Amino acid sequence: MTIDDLRRILTECAGEDESADLHGDIHDTPFAELGYDSLALMETATRIKHEYGIEISDEDIALVETPRLLLELLAQAA
Repeated sequence: MTIDDLRRILTECAGEDESADLHGDIHDTPFAELGYDSLALMETATRIKHEYGIEISDEDIALVETPRLLLELLAQAA
């Protein structure tokens, strides 16, 4: 899974906040600064499981603070 895949899923799950620029380098930008809360991240985890078959626990998704950390978690789980 790439940052572009994650960007697409984030946009589909929660919409794109007008103040958040998801098209730049967002690897280390906290999800909170991007406008994504825990509910949006849970929906993201559900979508990832559906599309990629990678399951992320609610506990793990709650601890992930940036796209980079989420991508690393997904790579470990795959």
